[in-house]
Amino acid sequence: MKRIDAALYEGLRAEAQRAPRRRVHHCLHESQDDPVQRLVVDMEPGTYIRPHRHGQSPKWELFFCLVGRAAVLLFDDAGLLTEKLALAATGPCYGVEIPAGIWHTLIIEERGTLLVEIKPGPYAVLPEEDFAPWAPAEGEPGAAGFEAALQVLPVGKAVLSNIGRNQ
Repeated sequence: MKRIDAALYEGLRAEAQRAPRRRVHHCLHESQDDPVQRLVVDMEPGTYIRPHRHGQSPKWELFFCLVGRAAVLLFDDAGLLTEKLALAATGPCYGVEIPAGIWHTLIIEERGTLLVEIKPGPYAVLPEEDFAPWAPAEGEPGAAGFEAALQVLPVGKAVLSNIGRNQ
C-alpha cells in the first residue's frame, strides 16, 4: 500500500524548499508507461510552471489540494486569462479537472502546498507547440517576473507580451 502521510509530506516539503524549481514530485505509479499517472507534488510560492496545454496528445489533468492553497489559471489562445479558480485544502474548492487542450498553469499561494495530480498515461514529454508562445520558458530571463504578474492578473486581462522576453 502506498501512503500519502505526514512523513511523505514533510520530506517533499523540505526537498521542494531546497529545489531550484521550488517544487518536487513523488510518483505513485510504477512506471512512465502506466495508463494512469498519479503524483503527489509539493510546490512552493515562486515556482513557475509555464502555461501549457495537453493538445497534441489530448489528456485531461485532475488536481486535488491536500495542504495549502493554489490558484488554477485558464487562458485563451492569445493569453487572456479566462478563469481563475482557488484550490484549497480547506475548500470551498478542493480539486479541479482541466479538460484537454486548455491553456493553464498553477500559482502557488501558500508555503508547503501539497497537490495530488492524476492524468492519463503513458507519460509523454510535451511538444513545444503545447507550451504557450506568449509565456517565457522556465529558466528564461523574465520567467520570475511573468509568474509574479500572473499572481495579480485579473480575469479578462493578459500579461504584457514583453514581460520575460529579451528586448
